[in-house]
Formats: sequence, C-alpha cells, structure tokens
Amino acid sequence: MRTLLRLICPVLLAVSAHADDAASGLAAKLGAMQQDGASVVRVKMEVQGGSKSTLQLQIKQRRSSAGTEVVYQVLWPKERAGEAVLLRKMGDGGATGTVFVPPNTVRTLDGSQMKDALLGSDLSYADVVENFFLWKQQAIVGAEMVNRVSCDVLESKPGKGERSNYGSVRTWVDRRRDVPLRVEKYSASGKLVRRIETTRVASNDKKQAVPANLTVSGAGQGSVTEVNGASVKHGVSFSDREFTPAGFMEVGAVRAGAD
Repeated sequence: MRTLLRLICPVLLAVSAHADDAASGLAAKLGAMQQDGASVVRVKMEVQGGSKSTLQLQIKQRRSSAGTEVVYQVLWPKERAGEAVLLRKMGDGGATGTVFVPPNTVRTLDGSQMKDALLGSDLSYADVVENFFLWKQQAIVGAEMVNRVSCDVLESKPGKGERSNYGSVRTWVDRRRDVPLRVEKYSASGKLVRRIETTRVASNDKKQAVPANLTVSGAGQGSVTEVNGASVKHGVSFSDREFTPAGFMEVGAVRAGAD
C-alpha cells in the first residue's frame, strides 16, 4: 500500500499543479483584457421591473495594471443629461467614487457604499471597477454548457489584503473564445448576490471577442437590467480634468447650451 501511495501521490500533485496553472493562466488572460487602456463606450441601459428606466450613457475609462478610473455620464433622457458617476480603484486599495447631478451637486462615495446601485440599475458601483480575475485565488471548479457552448467554470476568491463585498465569483468562460458567458457573484456566506449573463458576443475595434449585451439580475430584487453596447473606441486621449467633478460640470454646461 505504501508503495502504491508513493506512486500515486506525485501524479496527483502534478495534476493539481497543472490545474492551478490552467486557472491562473485563464484568469490572467481575462484580467489583462480588462486592462485595455483608455477607451470610450456608448451603451443603452434599461432597468425592467420595479423602478423602470432607460438611459443612454457615455463611459470614459482608463484601465491599467496601476488602477482603474471610470466615468459613467448620462446622455439621455434630457432631464438627466449630464448626470455622472466617477469611480476609481488603484492597486489593492478600496474603491471610491463621486456622484454629480447638474448643475452643481457633488456627493462623495466611500468604500461602504460600493455595494449600492449604479444609476438605479442592478449593477453595483463595485461591479464597474473590480477586476476579480486578478485576485490571488483562482481555480477551475468544473465544466458546463451555457447556451450550447462549452465553458470552463472559473472560481475567483479575494486573497489576504484584497478588499471586496463578495466572498467569491464564478465565471463560465467560453473555451474557444475566452469570453465570459455567465458571472455569478456570492456573499461571504455563499449566498448568490448577482448574476450577469452575456446575451450577445461581438468583435470590438481591436478585433477581440467581447460581451456586447448583458442581462444583470440581483437575487431577490425583482428587477433586471439590460446593458446593450453600441460602440467602443480604444486608444483615445483624456485629460485628467475629465475625471473630476469640475470636468463633469463643464460637460453639463456644454449640453445645456446645446439645448
């Protein structure tokens, strides 16, 4: 028996190491795809059920290994035009943010508010800036079909010193295209908090396959948010001022003058 164990243990350790390498490699690839530099995106966001709303948004992003800065700004409807949310997360630090409501109302968001709803949707503020693929703990925990597509199930958990409102995240990744087709986020107690389903995959301006349309639902909230991507452009140049409340006010003033 001891001889058998001596033969089996190295094999099991080798299989485990290979699985860890595969999970880390997949997570690193997905994480790097999110760190795609400066870009501007146009989307339509519809909240269905409960408080219904439809927003057309412009999203300015600066995402790199150093950190993430994102601005969501409302283009339509007219009565909400210029409303903006700035979210920032640098390194392993916690996320922070600022909400701007024209003409001059500015409200600061702290780390305890990152679980709150983004512009009344089923997404939280943290969902916008948190790159869980970069967390230290990554494991492939299964394989399943999603809409007849073969997927690996990647489980991500925050490691020591990594801050998150979630205890774990599971991602169903299209094996052929390396695109997340489903994401489920869980609390520290293991309760499902949020599910994100990819309903359309498209090629972006960098010829990469990416989720273009999403459906987001929060457990027990009774509403669903659909996010439909209209366009994306990478390699754009932003001034630092565009990621400040003063910059939001200038954009709001220009839009008011145009009306």
